[in-house]
Amino acid sequence: MKKQLPKRHEIDVKYTWDMANLFKSEALYQAAFDTAEQDVVTFCQKFEQQLTTKERINEALTTFQDIQSRLTRIGAYASLQASTDSISEENQMRSGKAMMRFQAISKQMAFFINELKQIDDALLLEAAQLNVDNHDYLLEIIEDKKHTLSPEIEKTLVALSPVLNASYGHYNRFKLADMKFNDFEVAGVNYPNSFTLFENEYEYEEQTAVRRRAYETFYQKLAEYQHGFASNYQAHVQKEKILSELRGYPSVFDYLLDGQKVSRDFMDRQIDSIMTKLAPAMRRYAKLLQQIHGLDNMTYADLKIAVDPSFEPKVSIEESKALLIEGLSVLGSEYNEIVRRAFDERWIDFPQNQGKSTGGFCSSPYGAPSYILINWNGQMDEVMVLAHEIGHAGHFQYANAHQSILNTRPSMYFIEAPSTTNELLMANHLIQKAQSSREKTWIRSVMISRTYYHNFVTHLLEAAFQREVYTKVDQKQPLSANILKNIKLDVLKKFWGEAVDIPEWAGLTWMRQPHYFMGLYPYTYSAGLTLGTKVSKMIENKTITPQAWIEVLKAGGTKSPLELAKMVGVDLTTDQTLNEVIDEISNIIDDIIAEKTKA
Repeated sequence: MKKQLPKRHEIDVKYTWDMANLFKSEALYQAAFDTAEQDVVTFCQKFEQQLTTKERINEALTTFQDIQSRLTRIGAYASLQASTDSISEENQMRSGKAMMRFQAISKQMAFFINELKQIDDALLLEAAQLNVDNHDYLLEIIEDKKHTLSPEIEKTLVALSPVLNASYGHYNRFKLADMKFNDFEVAGVNYPNSFTLFENEYEYEEQTAVRRRAYETFYQKLAEYQHGFASNYQAHVQKEKILSELRGYPSVFDYLLDGQKVSRDFMDRQIDSIMTKLAPAMRRYAKLLQQIHGLDNMTYADLKIAVDPSFEPKVSIEESKALLIEGLSVLGSEYNEIVRRAFDERWIDFPQNQGKSTGGFCSSPYGAPSYILINWNGQMDEVMVLAHEIGHAGHFQYANAHQSILNTRPSMYFIEAPSTTNELLMANHLIQKAQSSREKTWIRSVMISRTYYHNFVTHLLEAAFQREVYTKVDQKQPLSANILKNIKLDVLKKFWGEAVDIPEWAGLTWMRQPHYFMGLYPYTYSAGLTLGTKVSKMIENKTITPQAWIEVLKAGGTKSPLELAKMVGVDLTTDQTLNEVIDEISNIIDDIIAEKTKA
C-alpha cells in the first residue's frame, strides 16, 4: 500500500536542493532585491531618452545585462521554493511579493526595449559592430521591429502582463494546491492518491486492478474540474490569438513559432511523420505489453507498465551519482565535474512531498548553479530522468559561462537536444555494461517506455492536440471542456488505433500538462530527441568528438537551431534524420519483441 506523501518539513534536507547556492539567507535575498530596484531607478535616470549614439547604446546594454543577471537569481530564489512546496504560506507570500516587485521593475524598464526599437536600423547596426556580446541581440531588435506596436501600447502590455500571464499560475494553483484526490480501495486495501503519487507510482503499478482503479479515480477528480480548467485554457489561447493579430502575424502559429526560428513545416513534419510512421511500431509494443502481462485487453491505463517488472532494479541516490558520473564520462572530465557538483553542491531536489511540482525540470539562473527538480522513486529508470535534467544543466552551465545573458538561450526547437542526448548516452552505457541479454532488453525497454515514449509519443500527442486547438482558435471557433476532451480523445485514438482501448475519460489527459501554457513547446521534445539520437550515435561511433558537441552547448543562442545542428554535421532541413530515428525506434521495439518472444 502506498503511503501518504510527507510534508516538506518532514523530509531529509540533505536530499533537497540548497537555496544557499543563490543566497545564504532570506535577508541577503531581500537586500539583493532592494539593491536591484535601486539600480533600476538609476538605469532609467541615466539612459531614458539618451540612446543617441552607438557607444551609449552599448553602455546601456552592458548595464542592462548586469541587472538582468541579478534579477534571474532573485526570481529563481522566489519561484523555486514555491515549486517544492506550493502549500507553504511563506513560499506563496515570497513568490507573490516577488511577482509584484518584478512587475514594477518591468514597467520601469519598458522604455528601454521600446526606445531601441525606435532607433534607426543604421545606428543599431553600427552599435552591433561595436560589441560582440550585444551584436546578436541588436540584430534581433531590428528583426522584431516589424511586429512591434507603438511605445504606448507596448508599455500597456507590460503593465497588463500579470493579468495576461495569469492562466499558467492559475493552472498550477488548481493542480498542486486545490485538487485533493480521493483514496480508492482494491480488494479491501485502501490506497491514497495524488498528482505526484499517480504520475510517479500508479501509472507504473504492476497490479492491474490497482493501476486501473487508480486511473479511474484520478480521472474522476479531473472531470470535476474540467470546466474551470477549460475556461482558464480558453482565456490563455485567446490572449495568444489577440496578441498575434495585434502584432500583425498571419496566424497564431506564426506568432508562437517566431521565436523558435523555424517555420511551421518543421512542426508539421514532426507531428505528421510520427503520427503515421511511428504509430505502427508503438502499437506492436502495446500488444507486447498485453501479452507479457496477460491482459484481457490493452487499455490506456496499461501503456506505462514495464516489459519486465520483476527485473526493475532499485537504485539509491548515492548509487545514481556513481552511475551518472560513469555513464556521462564520455563527454569528458570537464562535463563530469558538472555532474559531480550537481550532487555534491545539492543542485538536485529529490524527495516527493505534498505540494511539490510533478515531473521534473531544470532551472539555470545566470551566473549560478543549476537547480534540478525531480520526484525520486528509487527505480533505475529515474537515473535516465536525472541524466536528462543534468543535460539541461550542463547545457546552460556551458552557455552561461561562454555567452552574455542576452545570448545564452537557444531556440525552443533545440532546447531538448542536450537533455535527450544525455539520456541515450546513459542508456547505451548501461547496455554496454549489462551482464545478460535480459538486462540489455530491460534497458532497451526503458529507452522505449521512458525516453522515446515520453518524448516521441506523450509530448508529440500533446502537440497534435495543440495543433487542432490552435486551428480552431485561428478560425475563431469557441472551445469548451467537451471540445477539448474530444480533440484529445481523437488524437489518442488515431495514434493507437485498434491496439489500445481508449476510454472516454482519457480525453481529459490534456488537463495534466502545463506545457500548453508555454506556446508550441510539446512538439520540440521530439525535435530535440531527433537531434539527440543522431548526436549520441555519432559520439559513440566516434564520428564526432565529444568536444564538438560541447562547442554546440557553449554557443547558446548565438546560432539558429539548424546552424547548431550543422556544427556537428547534422542537416535538419530534410526529413532524413527524423525518418532514421523513427526506424531506430522501430528496430529497438522489434528487438525487444524478438527477445521476449524467444524467452
